[in-house]
Amino acid sequence: MFGFDPTTTTFLIYIIGMISIGFIAYRFTNNFSDYILGGRSLGSFVTGLSAGASDMSGWLLMGLPGAVYAAGLVEGWIAIGLTVGAYLNWLFVAGRLRMHTEYNANSLTLPEYFHHRFGDNTKILKIVSAAIILFFFAIYCASGVVAGARLFENLFNVPYSTALWYGALATIIYTFIGGFLAVSWTDTIQATLMLFALFLTPIFVLIQLGGFEETHQVIVAAGNAVNKDFTDLFTGTTFIGLLSLSAWGLGYFGQPHILARFMAADSVKTIPNARRISMTWMIICLFGAVGIGFFGQAYFFANPAQAAVVNQNHEQVFIELARILFNPWIAGILLSAILAAVMSTLSCQLLICSSAITEDFYKGILRPKASQKELVWLGRLMVLAIAVLAIVLAQDPNSKVLGLVSYAWAGFGCAFGPVVILSLFWKRMNVAGAMAGMLTGALVVVFWNTLVPNSGIYEMIPGFILATVAIIIVSLITPAPRSEISETFEKANNAYKDAMKS
Repeated sequence: MFGFDPTTTTFLIYIIGMISIGFIAYRFTNNFSDYILGGRSLGSFVTGLSAGASDMSGWLLMGLPGAVYAAGLVEGWIAIGLTVGAYLNWLFVAGRLRMHTEYNANSLTLPEYFHHRFGDNTKILKIVSAAIILFFFAIYCASGVVAGARLFENLFNVPYSTALWYGALATIIYTFIGGFLAVSWTDTIQATLMLFALFLTPIFVLIQLGGFEETHQVIVAAGNAVNKDFTDLFTGTTFIGLLSLSAWGLGYFGQPHILARFMAADSVKTIPNARRISMTWMIICLFGAVGIGFFGQAYFFANPAQAAVVNQNHEQVFIELARILFNPWIAGILLSAILAAVMSTLSCQLLICSSAITEDFYKGILRPKASQKELVWLGRLMVLAIAVLAIVLAQDPNSKVLGLVSYAWAGFGCAFGPVVILSLFWKRMNVAGAMAGMLTGALVVVFWNTLVPNSGIYEMIPGFILATVAIIIVSLITPAPRSEISETFEKANNAYKDAMKS
């Protein structure tokens, strides 16, 4: 199969280490709450880094650098929008969601929280939200499988169809065995590895090209060759284009795999320190990813004989730079960061899908009295099932990581973002409003490009706005929530304020 060269050896050591953590976490997984939410035991360091790592999938080291490599710094607006969105999510949603889920029957999943927060006796809200999670996460998981497959395909010269399985196998194993604790603990290690790779690589490109000034001159020359300014944040775009790139930040408010980290924090008081850790990590990583694409443009323009792979697929720019510039042992560590990014996000997504099926469909609808052991093992089986589905969806070798992520990101952001925000701040919001907002957001994302082709507007913008409007209008024209629902909201709200004061 693989020869034992330095890169392969590094990869094997890394993968074995991640799987070993899964077995350690297995010993701490005693019930279903432990398996899907870690028993709400995460401290600020693990909460902060795992939230970042589960957010930043393979697109951080492949999709974003590839976009900047192809279009220049204008694509950096994605990073700007994400930074602002992530900070606001930590500031306004994280602590409140941690408290409200605890007060609403200690909810373990987002659909379960919606069910209790709005007093949905029919359980239809739980079913619809779980179905939306499964639909968009199947696509999101496929993006992670594609990124992992590209890595194995490039490094080991195996066919894409085979690389799909290699890329997903390690993630499936440790998620299957260790559940949420394994995912969170490995996320912390993987976040550190990603930080190392994204900080080091742009510096080495600059050194190779003789410094920033020389690199900048080469980038200007590369732009002149194709009549484009790669250094301008506003080149070749419009106000709508910039707004669409920045709108990525809106997606944070509705991502189940990130919101799950907030719900799993050991207390509300953990959140502020976790926010500082996560945002510091995120800013460095996004800056590094943009730097890789930007400086990579200069490197491959100056070295056209080495640019064949990157010119064919821009998302390979980090892989090629790591292989060319570094000692094989260091390159193996750096390229493990791509696998880390893929594994950290894919594992969390598999777990969220598993919990949606197990907690919200199986236990919530079919077997309310299912034992904890039964639920844990069903959750593990669902991890396998969703992983296989993601591999099937990723079969197209022309799939682009950033394209898949942008669609799923918009789907979650529009379907759940306005519902989550208003559920935490507006007592008058009711179950009908939640359902209207959820369906409006999801349907706008699915049908926007069909109804308004070539609009140039990211689906996130109309989806988020229309979902918010739908929630407000429908909530106001339908009966107010029952008194006990409003009382629970007030208790959770007051408990959050008291915790922040102490």
